Amino acid sequence: MPALAQQKPTVEELQRRLEALEARYGAAPAAADGQVSDVATLDQRLRVLERNLELQEEARVAKEKEAVVVAVNDKGASFKSANGDYELKIRGLIQGDGRFYSAGEPAGTYDTFLLRTARPTIEGTLGKWIGYRFTPEFAGDSASIVDVYADLKFSPAATVRVGKFTSPVGLERLESSSALSAIERALPSELAPNRDIGVQLQGELAKGVVTYAAGVFNGSVDGRDAVTSNPDNDFEYAGRLFFEPFKNDANFWSGLGFGIGGSFGDTQGTGNNFLPRYRTPGQVQFFNYRGAVVADGSRTRWSPQGYFYRNNFGLLAEYIESAQELRVGATEAELENTAWQATASWVLTGEDASYRGVAKPSSPFSPGKGGWGAWELVGRYGELDVDDAAFPLFADPAVAARSAQAWTVGVNWYLTSNLKLVANYLQTSFDGGAAAGADRETEKAVFTRLQVAF
Repeated sequence: MPALAQQKPTVEELQRRLEALEARYGAAPAAADGQVSDVATLDQRLRVLERNLELQEEARVAKEKEAVVVAVNDKGASFKSANGDYELKIRGLIQGDGRFYSAGEPAGTYDTFLLRTARPTIEGTLGKWIGYRFTPEFAGDSASIVDVYADLKFSPAATVRVGKFTSPVGLERLESSSALSAIERALPSELAPNRDIGVQLQGELAKGVVTYAAGVFNGSVDGRDAVTSNPDNDFEYAGRLFFEPFKNDANFWSGLGFGIGGSFGDTQGTGNNFLPRYRTPGQVQFFNYRGAVVADGSRTRWSPQGYFYRNNFGLLAEYIESAQELRVGATEAELENTAWQATASWVLTGEDASYRGVAKPSSPFSPGKGGWGAWELVGRYGELDVDDAAFPLFADPAVAARSAQAWTVGVNWYLTSNLKLVANYLQTSFDGGAAAGADRETEKAVFTRLQVAF
């Protein structure tokens, strides 16, 4: 028996259904009770309803385009406009250390626990052309500002940075403290400038194969941050050129990078803002100039540097020379101090080593579920040599060492991408630095760190 054709709805039924939709979406007033519209009227009302729905859909899409995109993950929290032009990121770094000395520590140096770093960071973009970063430091006896700068981003090849940031000279100095293989930086970082205030042109060329930076700064003493203003009315010029020739190739040498950084300028004055004091990786001072010494002329630095990362192996090396014109009374001299270091690392659990540290363990720590995080072994050796001409006129040989040789071994445990535990054994030996020309006692210490980064 053939199927019965589907019964067509009556005009009254269509009207009732249309009135229900109109009431729901507010397209048009419903017809009066008992009044039946003709087909033409129903068609017109249907067209109005369709247009009303189109307008509502357009409004919904427009609202979605304006909605803020919020993300919270292991990299912190971010708030981004729908078109991506405006962004606010909130990140943080906390480092709690334990320092324990077994030999060679001078009077006043104690075993201690300390809050080494407590840095929230606010960074992001203001439109397509402006970037910014603000990082205060709350560890220590008083708050300070670590980084504060704005970027005018013309293109990846040309960005102008203005504010306070790390001077583009030392390789390890430019490495984030959260990514360091060892707890403290090596001896060459004592000769490289740290953060300075100025303006810098920087960028990437050839798809990131070449990076460069060149800037004008107030000038900072070896190994330290600049003061809040220019102390001597002279400026310092710094720059860096770095190559990663196989960065975009999947071959054995893709993790190779090498380059050179340097700075030059004049400086005039005495005291800690003009003359360096050098510390061991154990953070104990082993060299300083006499109080009568005056910086009186040029200060230049140059630093060949490089690294190689291949799968779970890493090697970083750098050399730096810092030459400064000094004066004591009528005696003038240009002294050249040098330092070098090499750091090797091996990730036992197979994750990739990199200049930015182990990004994320393959198996984050999870008790009872077989996850133990990532484990990394680290070894480092370095030396710092003071110009022989510094003694005895510019530096006291009974207090200041002529050279230091430091080595460090350590283990890093990356429990998750946010939590890292570190243990280092550090040993530094000296030439000179004690009474009657004797060698200062060898410094031996164990440093530990708990780091939370996001």
